[in-house]
Amino acid sequence: MSTGNPGAAARWRRRLTPYTFVLPAFAGLGLFLGYPLIAALYFSFTRYSLANLTEPPEWVGLDNWRFLLEDSNVLVATKNTLWLVVVMVPARIVGAIVTALLVNQAKRASGLYRTLFYLPALAPPVAATLAFVLILKPGTGPVNTILSGLGIEDPPLWFNSPDWAKPSLVLMALWGIGDLMVIFIAALLDVPTEQHEAASIDGANLWQRFRYVTIPAISPVILFAAITGVIATLQYFTQAAVAASVASGQVTGGGGVSSTFGYPNGSTYTYPLWLYVAGFRYHLLGYASVLSVVLFVVSFAITLVLLRRFRTFL
Repeated sequence: MSTGNPGAAARWRRRLTPYTFVLPAFAGLGLFLGYPLIAALYFSFTRYSLANLTEPPEWVGLDNWRFLLEDSNVLVATKNTLWLVVVMVPARIVGAIVTALLVNQAKRASGLYRTLFYLPALAPPVAATLAFVLILKPGTGPVNTILSGLGIEDPPLWFNSPDWAKPSLVLMALWGIGDLMVIFIAALLDVPTEQHEAASIDGANLWQRFRYVTIPAISPVILFAAITGVIATLQYFTQAAVAASVASGQVTGGGGVSSTFGYPNGSTYTYPLWLYVAGFRYHLLGYASVLSVVLFVVSFAITLVLLRRFRTFL
């Protein structure tokens, strides 16, 4: 840029001005996303122990990645996490849409209903999980007491049963769909009423109007809920850890909370739980970095697939 050409200098300033506004965002992404990702990728090729941070990482090449293929815990954790993704995410989306439709149909006290359905989403995850485990506790929990009173001789063991532990987590997730419900209420209010009226005049019934008018209109919100839900479920940690520790009765004893991960019989052992145990209980920071990089890549790949293919299913 020549100082003897004021016009060229002004053009350069105009071109660079937009980049100065986005520079803080890119700096934040580089500092809090780019650097940790590059560091995790580097540590994945090293032996680095949390028990002795004074020693520098030891380069071991692909040893950690080879161990990933031999680790039986990864297979168990991956199956449990994918089960939650396949079941929990659609269940939350469908539940939120149905709840939003019902609240929108309310003629009176709709604001009260919105508040009541949204309040569970404000509960801290640890407190909500603790309450749910106690409510569903076999023998003394109010839910099983009611089921026994209705004549059900063998009510579910919920968080104490390998077959019911993950469905119990899904029930707890459905209890807290208020955050998604609010988003879908806003989306439903934006659906053009004239399209419903035109479809009704053409003879479309309630289901047909919902399928061919409402769903396409709110499809961007469904896509948003699906992507954020999948990413959050792939990182499912707190609820599974607390539920296992409380249900097993070892909240503070033994080897700590990590000693109860997966109770009962590994049914709640999610991928982030194993990542945490590998890194902070067994002090295998190098191997934990491998698990974190794989989690990032899978999350990114699923997001791309959803962005490209989601609309073809609507």
